Amino acid sequence: MSFEREGVFIHETAEVSPDAVIGAGTKIWHQAQVMPGAMIGQNCKIGKGVYIDTGVKIGDNVKVQNYVSVYRGVTVEDEVLLGPHMTFTNDLYPRASKSEFVIYETLIKKGAAIGANATIVCGVTLHDYCMIAAGAVVLSDVPAFALVVGNPGRVTGYVCKCGTKLELEKLPRQGVSSRTTVCHECGKTYEFQLGLIPVL
Repeated sequence: MSFEREGVFIHETAEVSPDAVIGAGTKIWHQAQVMPGAMIGQNCKIGKGVYIDTGVKIGDNVKVQNYVSVYRGVTVEDEVLLGPHMTFTNDLYPRASKSEFVIYETLIKKGAAIGANATIVCGVTLHDYCMIAAGAVVLSDVPAFALVVGNPGRVTGYVCKCGTKLELEKLPRQGVSSRTTVCHECGKTYEFQLGLIPVL
C-alpha cells in the first residue's frame, strides 16, 4: 500500500530514507530509491526506478522520469526535466579497483530539459532553459536556451522557454551586432548578441 509522509506521496515499493528531505506535494513512484541526505523540493515527480544519491539537491517542480540515476555531485534547480534513462556521471577517471575517487560537480540550471538516453559527463553546467536532445552526449557547458544534439553534443540552435525551436535562419547576419526573433508558439521575444540570449 502506498502512503504519505508529511504531504509526500511514496509508493509502497519505493525505498526512501527517513533522513532525506522531501518537499510537500512531491510524488515518488515504484521502486525509486532516495538515499540519506538527499534533498528534493516541492511538487516533484520521481518516476519508476529512479535513484537519488546522498547529498543530491533537487529543486521544486522537477520531473525525473523512469530509471534516471542522480549521483552525488549533481545539483538540479527548479523546473528541470530529466528524461527517461538519461545518465549522469560523477567520476572522470573511473576504475573498479579504486575505492576513492574525485567527485566532479554538475549543475543543471532552472528550466533545462534533458532528453531520453542522453548522457551528461560530469563537471559541466547546463544553463537555464537549454534543451538536450535524446541520445546526446554532453561534454562541456551548455549556454542558456541552447539546443544540443549528437555525440559529442553540439549546439545546433536555440529554443524558447516554452520549448519550441527558435527560427534564426531568416535573421540578418552581416553588419548586425544583435538579432531579434519571436517564438511562433508563445510570442516571447529574444535578442541574440555574442552568444547571449536575454528575454526582452
